[in-house]
This record gives sequence, structure tokens and C-alpha cells, in this order.
Amino acid sequence: MTPHGKRVVMVAAVADNGIIGAAGEIPWRIPEDFAHFKATTLGHTMIMGRATYDSIGRPLPGRTTIVLTRDPAWTAEGVLVASSLAAGLELADGLPGGVMVVGGSRVYEEALHLADEQVLTEVHLTPAGDTSYPGFDRTDWVEQRREALDGYDRVWLVRA
Repeated sequence: MTPHGKRVVMVAAVADNGIIGAAGEIPWRIPEDFAHFKATTLGHTMIMGRATYDSIGRPLPGRTTIVLTRDPAWTAEGVLVASSLAAGLELADGLPGGVMVVGGSRVYEEALHLADEQVLTEVHLTPAGDTSYPGFDRTDWVEQRREALDGYDRVWLVRA
């Protein structure tokens, strides 16, 4: 939870081998998952690292974007900037909707111990890549729901 009690939700698409990215790109194309990501994050505040923002290239409509960067001079039109996850979460407390952590690897790793929920698309591929989702102990989480889809599962987990 954020300092003032907002739930923190991690949203990611993860291959069977833990890969989430390769050279700044997603190593698969699942149009339905992009629609799911939009539906899940619409109306909320998204927190992401700068490399994730750069891979998207723009703020996404209907959502507030907080970009985490250690570069105090970095700016982008239409986004808020924070120097750390803690600062980003504090900033998110005053913004609409819930808090959606959407990448990358370091941001997920840092947010994992604070997260209340995970919404994961488990992609049944083993692509090469350079960015991974952090490992976590499944016994710390309760699977609320699972949808088996064509080549992937969508899973909703809440902290046990």
C-alpha cells in the first residue's frame, strides 16, 4: 500500500522463463493483452521506470503517468517525474484511481514487497530477453482467478 493506504497493483506480461522484455521491446505480440492492459490501467495512476516509458514513447490516454528516473533534468510532456519509488507512491496518493506498477524489472522488484495485488499475463513462450520479472514466493500470494486463453493465462493474485 502507498503511504496513505492506496492499493498497489503490479501489472505485467511474463513469459514462462520470466522474461518481460528484449532490447526495450516486448518479445511477443498479443493484441488482446494490450486491450487487457488498457482496461486494467484506465483511470488509474501508472508508475514506471524511464526505460519502460521510453519503450512506450508517450503518456497513455486516460491514465496519469509517473516516471521514475535518477536524472533530475529529465522531463517529458504530460508525465510526472519522481526520483524513487517511495517518492512516486507519495505523489500517487494525491492522484486519481489506484496505483498500477507497470515496469520495468527494477521497479517491479522494488515494488514487490509493497504490492497488494498482481495482475499477470503468463505467456507460454520462452523467448530470449534481457529484462525479467522478479521471482516471488507463490505461497505469499492467493490466486483469486485464472483465465486460460490461447497461448497464455491471465492470473489475478492477492497478497496472502
